[in-house]
Amino acid sequence: MTGRKTLIPVRWHRKKDGTVFPVEITASHFIWNSRPVHIAAIRDISSRLEAEEERKRLEERLHRAEKMEALGTMAGGVAHDLNNILGVLVGYSELLLLKMPEDSPFRGHIINILESGKRSAAIIQDLLALTRRGVTVSKVLNLNRIIYDCLKTPEFETLKSLYPGVTFRTDLNPDLLNIKGSPVHLGKMVMNLLTNAAEASFEQGKVMIGTENRYLDSPVSGYDELKEGEHIILTVSDQGKGIAPKDIGRIFEPFYTKKMMGRSGTGLGLAVVWGAVKDHGGYIDVKSAEGEGTTFTLYFPAVREAEDTEQQKPLFSEYEGRNESILVVDDVEEQRKLALNMLTTLGYQATAVSSGEEALEYLQTTKVDLLVLDMIMTPGMDGLETYRRILEFSPKQKAVIVSGYSETDKVREVRELGAGAYIQKPYLMDKFGLAVRKVLDRN
Repeated sequence: MTGRKTLIPVRWHRKKDGTVFPVEITASHFIWNSRPVHIAAIRDISSRLEAEEERKRLEERLHRAEKMEALGTMAGGVAHDLNNILGVLVGYSELLLLKMPEDSPFRGHIINILESGKRSAAIIQDLLALTRRGVTVSKVLNLNRIIYDCLKTPEFETLKSLYPGVTFRTDLNPDLLNIKGSPVHLGKMVMNLLTNAAEASFEQGKVMIGTENRYLDSPVSGYDELKEGEHIILTVSDQGKGIAPKDIGRIFEPFYTKKMMGRSGTGLGLAVVWGAVKDHGGYIDVKSAEGEGTTFTLYFPAVREAEDTEQQKPLFSEYEGRNESILVVDDVEEQRKLALNMLTTLGYQATAVSSGEEALEYLQTTKVDLLVLDMIMTPGMDGLETYRRILEFSPKQKAVIVSGYSETDKVREVRELGAGAYIQKPYLMDKFGLAVRKVLDRN
């Protein structure tokens, strides 16, 4: 008896209740007693196909995470260098304003330089968002307020002027629950979603912004994972051309865009959205149909806590120095000079060195009330190693940590050793002064 086998990979069968399911058919053909015989085995492969799909999703998610991590590492390095350069621009602008008469004709020019520097710092925050290390401020807030604030900004007015045929409509739940997060990052996220929707609308159409509360009683799997529980949902939808299926898996990659560069920004918009959602423990889903439009649905874990109130700008007297001695340790000369100028203006006796090794040598013979210690110094010891070595012979040495990056594991480790505060560059006079004053006043 000889024969052959035929494998029919996937077919769909229907159950009695009308539902369909995938099957694999194996057919055997042979001669028995001079007569042809055909035997078929039908196997339900639903579980196997589901396992294969899950494996593909996990592989795609891993590949996406690795790619974003690599791009984030590169962007973080660029952001660190830009922060050092920008810090000089912002810092000296503040110092000039402090020493310039109120009626000076040049005061307006300096304010413009300062505000431009701050806007540049916001772009650097976009880069830092790609490193998943960009959220240093977390407060209880309401996303409706973030949206309303975005709709009042000059950036939104500029967007409307670029796309006069696009109308923006809101449908915000007045009883929206609060979330924990960074107002700066969430505001940038909303603005980037609105910009993306306007650009996709081909000069005309309607952009809808909505919020709602939703309870999920089971996890959701899609572009990413979403846990069960109370969430607030932000939706931004447009009536534009939609996204092709082959592109939808790549839209959150930095610089992956089909739009006209220059008018459409840096190419970081949706990458920043993705980073902000991840930083806030959220989930993002995208539905799109070519020729019909796209809807972005963002989920954030809700909290049952009251919204934090805005703090007033502190008075100069609150962070003024009292002639205490401070040692600045930074490998970038411009940053050392800027810190020295600010601290001197605040009323401190400040000295600077350019490395951890020089700091160790200086402190062997001279005591100081406080260290202002940069985390990343090359070549030589970084801030963590420098502070660890200083504590060996001066265990009560107070310190403030500074860095162009957002708070990292190394920064947290230094703070566990005893450093009292962390400041992210560029230096701003009030934040710098308050951090220094707080650590010095600590028992």
